[in-house]
Amino acid sequence: MSTVPLDGQVAHGFGPVRDVFEQVVSQSQGTGSAVAVWHDGDWVVDLWGGYADAARTRPWRQDSIVMPYSVTKPFAALCVLLLVHRGSVDLDAPLSTYWPDFEANATVRHVLAHQAGVVALDENLPTRALYDHEWMCRVLERQRPLWEPGTAHGEAALVYGHLLGEVVRRVDGRSLGTFLREEVCEPRGLDFHIGLGPAELARVVELTGYDEEFWQGWAAYDPLMHRSLGNPPGALDPAVVNSRQWRQAEIGAVNGHGTARAVAGLYVELMRGGLLSSALLAEVRRPQAVGHDRVLGIESSWGLGVSVDPEGIGMGGVGGSFGWWSDAGDYAFAFVTGFVGDPARGDRLDDAVREVLGLPPA
Repeated sequence: MSTVPLDGQVAHGFGPVRDVFEQVVSQSQGTGSAVAVWHDGDWVVDLWGGYADAARTRPWRQDSIVMPYSVTKPFAALCVLLLVHRGSVDLDAPLSTYWPDFEANATVRHVLAHQAGVVALDENLPTRALYDHEWMCRVLERQRPLWEPGTAHGEAALVYGHLLGEVVRRVDGRSLGTFLREEVCEPRGLDFHIGLGPAELARVVELTGYDEEFWQGWAAYDPLMHRSLGNPPGALDPAVVNSRQWRQAEIGAVNGHGTARAVAGLYVELMRGGLLSSALLAEVRRPQAVGHDRVLGIESSWGLGVSVDPEGIGMGGVGGSFGWWSDAGDYAFAFVTGFVGDPARGDRLDDAVREVLGLPPA
C-alpha cells in the first residue's frame, strides 16, 4: 500500500476506481491528482491524493485547486453561451458586432468552434503581455486569420479566452473571470476560477513534471501548436505558471484553477438543463467543425466550446487533465493533476469507471 496521502470517498461498487487512483498517485514523482465521477444523481467517486507542492510537504486537500490547462476552455465558452441564451449575443453575428475594432471576418460561432483562424500572433510579445487583457486584445483585433473564418478549424490554444472574454466584457461589462464566478460557479457551488484572489491563491497546487519526457511529448505536436501556445511565451514554463502574477491573471484559454468535482460538475449542470436551453445545448453538442485540426495536427471534432465524439462531450488539457460527459454511461468524469505527465492516467481511471458500469473502454 502507498504511503502517499489519499482521501475522499467512493460509492459501493466503485472500489476498483480507488485502487487505480491509488496507483496513479503513488507513481507520481511530483504533485498529486484528483478524480471525481457523478452518476445516477450522485457523486460516486470523489478522491484526491498526493502532494500540493513540489517539495512534497503539503498534502493535496479536498479544497486544493489546480490548473488543468485547456480544460478551462468550456468554462470560458459557457460565459458567452449564457449571453446567447439570454438573447444578448447572437451566435451568427460577426464578432465585430460586439467588438467593433476586431478586424477578422469571424462570427461568434466561429470563435466558439475554433474556426475563426485567429490562433497565432504575428507580433512577438513578451510574457508580461499575458497579464494585460487590453494589450492582448489590441493585438488580436488587428491579427489576420490564418484561414478564412469558417473554412477550416484549429484550436485557439492560448487566445481563446481573450477572444471570448472581450465579448463578455463589451456586452456585460464584467471580465470573463468575474462573470464566470458570479453567474456560473458561485451559484452552483463549482470551485473553479479564472483569475485568483487571495483565498484561492492559498489553495493552489504547484505544477510539476516539466521533465525530458514531457518535452519529448511536446515536441511531437504540430509546429503551429508550438507557435499558438508559445507567443507570448510562458504557458509551459513552470516558473511562469506557478507564479502569483500568472495565477491572478485571466488567461481564459488555459489558466483556470479548480477541483475535479468542479470540472465534472460543469458537465452535470449542462446536461441537467440548469444552464442553457435544450435548443442551445443541442447546438453546443452538435459537431460544428470536423476533420483535420490545423493547430493540433490531428483529426478533431468541435462543438461550441467543447470537443465532441459519438458518445459525449468534453475537453482535455496539456499534461493529462480532462473532463467529460458520457451519454452511454450517463456519467460525468474529471481527472485533474498537478503533475503534467502521461494522459493515460486519466484514461485508466475512466476505464475503471466504465468497467464498474458495464461499459467497454472508451
